Amino acid sequence: MRKRRLYWTLQIVGWGFYASINLFFLTINVMGQDEKVIAPQQLEVLVQTPLLFLISHLVIRGVSKKRSWVQKDFGRNIPRVVGLTAAAALFTSVVVRTIGFLSQTPEFNVDLVTQTLFDALAFFILYAVWATIYFLYHYLESYNKSLKYEAAMNEMHLNQLKAQLNPHFIFNALNSMRALVDEEPVKAKVAITQLSNILRNSLIMDKKRIIGFDDELSTVKDYLALESIRFEERLSLKYDIAPGSERYDIPPMMIQTLVENAIKHGVSNLMEGGLVELSTRLDKTKLIITIRNSGQLVNGKRKKKKGGGYGLANTKERLKLIYGGEASFRIYNENDKFVVTEVKIPQRI
Repeated sequence: MRKRRLYWTLQIVGWGFYASINLFFLTINVMGQDEKVIAPQQLEVLVQTPLLFLISHLVIRGVSKKRSWVQKDFGRNIPRVVGLTAAAALFTSVVVRTIGFLSQTPEFNVDLVTQTLFDALAFFILYAVWATIYFLYHYLESYNKSLKYEAAMNEMHLNQLKAQLNPHFIFNALNSMRALVDEEPVKAKVAITQLSNILRNSLIMDKKRIIGFDDELSTVKDYLALESIRFEERLSLKYDIAPGSERYDIPPMMIQTLVENAIKHGVSNLMEGGLVELSTRLDKTKLIITIRNSGQLVNGKRKKKKGGGYGLANTKERLKLIYGGEASFRIYNENDKFVVTEVKIPQRI
């Protein structure tokens, strides 16, 4: 309904402006023409305008809608639109010249073929401007719809990815605590408190697309403290957080997922345990997050355990959906003892 109202408003205002501006210049007679010539020209404008109005609506718009040119690839239909516009311009010129000839006014005492072709060129330019505006509007509308659809699909996919993380994380956290309940009840109570904090933060974060770095860091520290109870002296932790990191936003549960991945596929596979180091640094407009852990990649990939392995793919997909090409992710062997996971995050979007 809004589109229809906009279309008719522009039609009436546009062609009304065309008639008004022509009548205005004829009235003030800037060319100093004879009054006997001015009157037929004014009449011609009054005849032309409704004709232009009708042909633009019934012919150009009508054929374009019937053949669905506005829904298809416009680039392929340009020759058709140009041909239709040229035909409409020639038809308009013939009608106007015929009316002029029948009226036998002084203006028409010229070569009719030349005048008809000259008028056809002028009408072609008018129709071309009209068609450009008409098709450009529909193209932009279609483009905006496709962008909104793509954004909605990306948001839905992102929510699915986030939803995938929470059950996986809870399952691993509960596994971490299971052995403590009978053997070390005191540590188990501490672990339950830490898990409670993590889950409370997770419920809040789950509703957000991105969160502050400090909020994510708080969850990561609780998680690593929980894992320290399970691994005891087998797990060493180190933090090196650059000042200013708090100015950046990151996807919720991202660092936690990467740290969990480092422990599950790195440290836990080593009899002697190992180190997990979380550090950040600022590079111009990007935050570089580095997770360094004991372990090795085999053929460029972590050795997967049964039921695992989607954490890195999940992280890459979320970064792509949120930041496009502005963020980056890589994982590599630093040497024969350590694996490095590096994520670059742009400033707040």
